Amino acid sequence: MSDVGSPELRFRSGPGRWVLAATVLGTSMAFLDSTVVNVALPTIGRDLHASLGDLQWTVSAYLLTLAGLILLGGSLGDRFGRRRVFLIGVIWFALASLLSGASPNIDVLIVARVLQGAGGALLTPGSLAIIQASFAPDDRPRAIGAWSGLGGIASAIGPVFGGWLVQTAGWRWIFLLNLPIAVAVVAITTRHVPETRDPSATGRFDIAGAVLAALALAGLTYALIEAPENAAPVAVIGAAAIGVVAAVWFWLVERRRTRSPEKVEPMLPLDIFSSRQFSVINVITFLVYGAFGGVLFLLVLQLQVVSGFSPEGAGASLLPVTFLMLALSARSGVLAQRVGPRWLMTAGLTGCAIGMGLMSRIGPHASYVADVLPAVVVFGLGLSMVVAPLTATVLASASVQRAGVASGVNNAVARAAGLVAVAALPAAVGLGAASYHEPARFNHGFDLATAICAAVLVLAAVLSATLIRSNVLRPPEAAPAPRRTQFACQIGAPPLQSPPEPRPDSAPEPQS
Repeated sequence: MSDVGSPELRFRSGPGRWVLAATVLGTSMAFLDSTVVNVALPTIGRDLHASLGDLQWTVSAYLLTLAGLILLGGSLGDRFGRRRVFLIGVIWFALASLLSGASPNIDVLIVARVLQGAGGALLTPGSLAIIQASFAPDDRPRAIGAWSGLGGIASAIGPVFGGWLVQTAGWRWIFLLNLPIAVAVVAITTRHVPETRDPSATGRFDIAGAVLAALALAGLTYALIEAPENAAPVAVIGAAAIGVVAAVWFWLVERRRTRSPEKVEPMLPLDIFSSRQFSVINVITFLVYGAFGGVLFLLVLQLQVVSGFSPEGAGASLLPVTFLMLALSARSGVLAQRVGPRWLMTAGLTGCAIGMGLMSRIGPHASYVADVLPAVVVFGLGLSMVVAPLTATVLASASVQRAGVASGVNNAVARAAGLVAVAALPAAVGLGAASYHEPARFNHGFDLATAICAAVLVLAAVLSATLIRSNVLRPPEAAPAPRRTQFACQIGAPPLQSPPEPRPDSAPEPQS
């Protein structure tokens, strides 16, 4: 292996279990906070006298720094040690969670969420990198599968548990609960997780690229959120201009550094987009995760503001989606290898669009069994047919040597899509600052939002049917039949991982 200090742990060994426990607990904090906060938004709004725009920022502030810094976080771990950067991320995230839980007003909470996103950008890529570098090659798929499964369970119980916390202890405890988890992660990591790093990581860090990416996302997000209600259009126009200029500047900087990587490693190597399949699948990713992020942000508000669900009931409403993902995603990955991802993804995206269309039935006095359950079941079935084939196609569209970069870029695209959707969709459907205090107005906006996002998913299905190659997951040359591959994935975004390395004494496997 190329990593320095790689111990090649066994999955069933005691040290292996400790490494898995540390990484699962660490990333569970980030996964939980990305889902539980949505359930608490109406309560936070009432307690801190926040507008809809403020609630958008509560979600977007976290996604902003996470999307802008996640690639840099992975590079820092490769260079300075994955365990070290992972520990820094966990401690940083915990301190930001403490500030979130103690926030006296919405402005402090938004700042704390910005800091949380930065901590998440350090610990999220580090968790899978630690597994990839620490376990023996033939045990990595099982370790990653266990990480994904346990993380999926955390994602499943998170909204329900978070809703219960909001109702019983108060919304602040959804953040304060991270503190004892962080203490456990630090203790386990310090004692049991080995240090690994990539000796081939050379050159200076692309700090300018990271700053420009974050500035571009921040400027555009500010303009989208503040434009509907802002009495100072100059500030909105100025923020939009800064965002556009920063985005163009970022592209120019990354193009120059892609051509001369020996001086500074580009945060986003643009030559990876020379693969048409990689470019297409990232466009589809942006559309898919934008639609998901926008509707799921509004759905939890709709259930509480319009339909009268409790925070706990709203959190539990999406449990069928998680259970279907856990049960069917791995099988979809195997099926995609056999028949190709094109029609599987097309069918899944069409199913997701139908599920979103059914969500328009969720209105005043909605019944969970009659109105909510059919929509989330159809949506979950479609989603389980999309995520694993999409992830496999991302990895197969780039060379094996660049699989980590490819999955990292795709993850950043997914996060940025959710950020843009949460910022833009409420304004697009006419939801203003006080809309979540007006059930009838919010209900009308939600119906428009589900229609728009369903149309976006139909567009993604058309792109999948016409531009994704059916044989993209097949080897370029005849090769022995591949062993069953389990694709580990989370609902929130594609995983940051490279495919497992083949054992030296085994036949070569096709790149996927």
